[in-house]
Amino acid sequence: MSIHNLSKKETTISILIIGILFFIFGFVTWVNSILIPYFKIACELNHFESYLVTFAFYISYFVMSVPSSYLLKNVGFKKGMMTGFFLMSTGAFVFIPAAFGRTYELFLLGLFTIGVGLAILQTAANPYITILGPKESAAQRISIMGIFNKGAGIIAPLLFAAVVLKATDTDLFAQLNTMNATEKAPLLDELIRRVIKPYAVVGTVLFCLGLLVRFSPLPEIDTEKESDETAHANAEKKTIFEFPHLILGAVAIFLHVGAQIISVDTIINYGLSMNMPLLEAKSFPAYVLTATIVGYIIGILAIPKYIRQVNALKICTGLGLVLTFLITMTSEQVHFLGHHASISIWFVVLLGLANSLVWAAIWPLALDGLGRFTKLGASLLIMGLSGNALIPLVYGSIADNIGVQQAYWILLPCYTYLFFYAVKGHAIRKWR
Repeated sequence: MSIHNLSKKETTISILIIGILFFIFGFVTWVNSILIPYFKIACELNHFESYLVTFAFYISYFVMSVPSSYLLKNVGFKKGMMTGFFLMSTGAFVFIPAAFGRTYELFLLGLFTIGVGLAILQTAANPYITILGPKESAAQRISIMGIFNKGAGIIAPLLFAAVVLKATDTDLFAQLNTMNATEKAPLLDELIRRVIKPYAVVGTVLFCLGLLVRFSPLPEIDTEKESDETAHANAEKKTIFEFPHLILGAVAIFLHVGAQIISVDTIINYGLSMNMPLLEAKSFPAYVLTATIVGYIIGILAIPKYIRQVNALKICTGLGLVLTFLITMTSEQVHFLGHHASISIWFVVLLGLANSLVWAAIWPLALDGLGRFTKLGASLLIMGLSGNALIPLVYGSIADNIGVQQAYWILLPCYTYLFFYAVKGHAIRKWR
């Protein structure tokens, strides 16, 4: 299935526009890696409470993914994307009253609203880029989108830290531990209110982007039409649940994104547990995402010319299993890139490479042959993004009770299932 009547130039422009959307997705999403330790300090939270940032943000995908497919079906892709941007803008503006009151619950509401808007955009953009060309090279196109996404992810935490954190904050954070509640309150109020200006700017930019995408040259796509072969194969299919490779793929997405978010959003706190200052630890999410971009580049160059999408999935998930054991079972101190820390934190960084081609490979495998069920199938895969909400909470609970390093054992069942999907699950077409 492909988009009809598009010239090569129109296809390139469409890919570029979707690439910009993925940059926005990445910027808004990966800034959470710095928000978690930031809120942990400013709102005085434990590990479990701080990871409610990811829960509030990503549980919206579970709530909104299926309604998103119906919204897109009724109003079209461009109006649907505009609605998504407007909702994200609203969520960003919620940060302003939340900061004035240092109200963590209101911050979570803002993050949930941003997530709702992002769920609509993701439901539109992911099948769009999957369909925009031959399915054999879909992972290649998704990898290009991944570079936009993770490139923004490298910039976002560093830019947030540059705007919000000060060089003297290391001393401030140390002093907070010695103060009583009355002394700390005005300092914490000042700290949290630093988010007001950047999120006011983000809200305004998102609103303007909603207007721009509405009137952009991005063509509408029709996922309701099927080829004769696909229509015949799906003639007796009544519900989305009659596609085992899709349902198993949604579970794979759930576990993959949970594992990926753990690698990025926990690494600062992991560094802090090694007595690393926040202003130093803030660099580590960028290292993880850089490793992911390296994986994307390999995918762009190698898929499908030298390696099939499914084989890339096998390699990445197998690497994830190996790294999980290395993270949890090593503790030697090393000096690397100016950091003195346990070697295990560098194995967390390498999870970026292991995670790089998993998303790109799962999407075309899971959507293969869905025909008129493609939009609903895509929304089901987007629902899998709720793994970002739940798995970090499990990690946070284990970290509070056992320790931050041993909590990485949560990755073992994730990569074990993903390896199963790569080897067998994607090929299952009947439940029996």
